[in-house]
Amino acid sequence: MSRRAATLTVASVIILVLAVVGSAMPVPYVALMPGPTQNALGTNDKGRPLIRIDGRKTYPDQGHLNFTTVTYRGGPGGRIDLFTALRGWLAGDTAIVPEETIFPEDESQKQIDEENTRQMQNSQQSAEAAALRQLGIPITTRVVIENVQKGRPADGVLKPGDEITALNGTKVTGVSQVIDSMSGLKIGEPVTLTYRRSGEEHKATIKTVADPSGERPVVGVVLSDQYKFPFKIDISVGDIGGPSAGLMFSLAIIDKLTPGPLTQGKFIAGTGTITPEGKVGPIGGIQQKMIAAREAGATIFLTPADNCADAGTARPDGLRLVRADTLQGTLNAINAINTGKGNVPACTK
Repeated sequence: MSRRAATLTVASVIILVLAVVGSAMPVPYVALMPGPTQNALGTNDKGRPLIRIDGRKTYPDQGHLNFTTVTYRGGPGGRIDLFTALRGWLAGDTAIVPEETIFPEDESQKQIDEENTRQMQNSQQSAEAAALRQLGIPITTRVVIENVQKGRPADGVLKPGDEITALNGTKVTGVSQVIDSMSGLKIGEPVTLTYRRSGEEHKATIKTVADPSGERPVVGVVLSDQYKFPFKIDISVGDIGGPSAGLMFSLAIIDKLTPGPLTQGKFIAGTGTITPEGKVGPIGGIQQKMIAAREAGATIFLTPADNCADAGTARPDGLRLVRADTLQGTLNAINAINTGKGNVPACTK
């Protein structure tokens, strides 16, 4: 055998060995890819309205208000191999990210799934609250304890489900107000909480301690705003989790509760968290969500302001990016697009 032939043979064997090793070598990375996109004005996979409103007059709608998702491959229970990761790095629609960014080391898969479900539920409530407030429809807010942290001062005193009604004698109107009031205390200073449990009102004076950062006084409870609406709004999205569909839910609810189609028949997609006050927040996977939206047929994509820089460098052809800062601002932008009058805030690189 000639030296050249021998060299080619050895090189081929090495490549084959590397291919076998690469295809079997799991790596601690996750591949993020465009996921399903659903029209918040349409039906879910069971053929039922994705958003159903009972007890209030609704109006016909048309067009699309699609929320977008990201799907993934990999994770602690089924890691991708080296070659899959390399292909993902080269692909235009896939992001390869470290495993711990999706699966924190101190959380189980069950805990992550439960957190995603909780975020989706909270997102739906916030979206409903933001929409009704935007329309001037009164709602009632309750501040409820979701979790009591073990070993903290509130442990053994307060329980999940307790409703906080007052702090140091001042009526509580929302979680943000509680946080602001607690921030005004000194670490170690006691706080008197009035709370309702099983229909009865109680008071407890609890000494505060420092939070993990050592900067803020806390008693060791996780609070959430819960809302009582004057009519029923049901959002059914199946097993989709996370908070990033909030903006699109709010827009769809407003569309259903007001005369005339909000989109004027256009295919609008978007993403973004939303607060009950109507502020739009950033999300992850913006590149994959834009690709999913464009492949579904969207021509307009509502983009959280804090995601604009990344979105602007990866915008698919034919997709117009509209910056979304607040619910009111987003409604103004859609109206400006429909009428051709007014300012349409754009994402800039």
